[in-house]
Amino acid sequence: MNYILFDGPSRNQLLPFTYTRPVADIRIGILTIREKWEKHLGSTTTTITEDYLSEKYPMVEMEKNIMINASYLPDYELVELIKNLEENQAIFNGEEVIAFFTKEAQEDIDLSTYEAIEYDQEVLKIENTWDIFSKNGEAIQEDFELLTNGRKSQPIPSSNSIIAAENIFIEEGAKLEFATLNASSGPIYIGEDAEIMEGSLIRGPFALCNHATVKLGAKIYGPTTVGPHSKVGGEVNNSVLFGYSNKGHDGFLGNSVLGEWCNLGADSNNSNLKNNYAEVRLWSFETEGFAKTGLQFCGLMMGDHSKCGINTMFNTGTVVGVCANIFGSGFPRNFVPSFSWGGNSGFTTYLTKKAFEVAKVVMSRRNIDFTETDEAILEHVFNDTQKWRSNY
Repeated sequence: MNYILFDGPSRNQLLPFTYTRPVADIRIGILTIREKWEKHLGSTTTTITEDYLSEKYPMVEMEKNIMINASYLPDYELVELIKNLEENQAIFNGEEVIAFFTKEAQEDIDLSTYEAIEYDQEVLKIENTWDIFSKNGEAIQEDFELLTNGRKSQPIPSSNSIIAAENIFIEEGAKLEFATLNASSGPIYIGEDAEIMEGSLIRGPFALCNHATVKLGAKIYGPTTVGPHSKVGGEVNNSVLFGYSNKGHDGFLGNSVLGEWCNLGADSNNSNLKNNYAEVRLWSFETEGFAKTGLQFCGLMMGDHSKCGINTMFNTGTVVGVCANIFGSGFPRNFVPSFSWGGNSGFTTYLTKKAFEVAKVVMSRRNIDFTETDEAILEHVFNDTQKWRSNY
């Protein structure tokens, strides 16, 4: 069977992260949503997404296909239902489709003609940007069980101070010495060739993905995920870094999500709680206004390739788009459009030529090419977000 993940109706609610990737490639827990589905299904997947992303994330269609809504995270029962789907069958969660069977020749799909299979079990679903950190604890637990089932952890070096060692799993090549790991409130996963430096204090649930680093004396509260090739230092609480992003110095990051290729300057901080303890509102790209989150704690949402200088301060519930460069004293506005350059004293447009020069240098340091396809995607984002930069 051929499995295809589609963005679904939540795509626009997950901007700015879905400007540069399909919903399936959002990281929550230890793995991306795609990686979860592929491990459960025992099969590779392709993607239906926005046209401008389709060259980097193509769809492969075969004679028989099962389409899966990528907003839903897999569990064993749901996966079994999906594997057994037959022609003209679809799985629904209320009125929303989770998965359906289709043939290559089908051009128009009328799901009302399908046999509806209702899935009424609890299921993790990512509908809004803040779900990425607020549901991260459950996702870490599920991924931990998936990845470690039937496997044996590498031994924990004796110099470390450990609580609940049975909830800690260390992959080959990982290094950790003279750190404190408390897994009594959730599992701790340490990926291949990852490193936890001396003096770090970590409370689970926590995922340190392959080749990622926790720097000297860091304080990390779960549920937190540090994606592949990322670095964190200072104080971090309930946050997700997708990958290749750095918060390498002192400063606080809480209830936040960073995309890929982001960098926070030394002693940068974000607020995750309003002074009046009121509900946090976040910029919505869909409604073009500030939307209620239902959360008292909500910090920074930063899209791919965005950076901030030293001592940057972010207000509660700040949304930063793609390829923004923020610096200077005071608090910048709590919605910074993509390709913005500046800070509290004002913004100008960050020209693509300059942004792409930086991206090439940053990615080459990790031996990754900034391709023409990457450039085309960011050019599209630049043009698509022009209307918000016109308000400078």
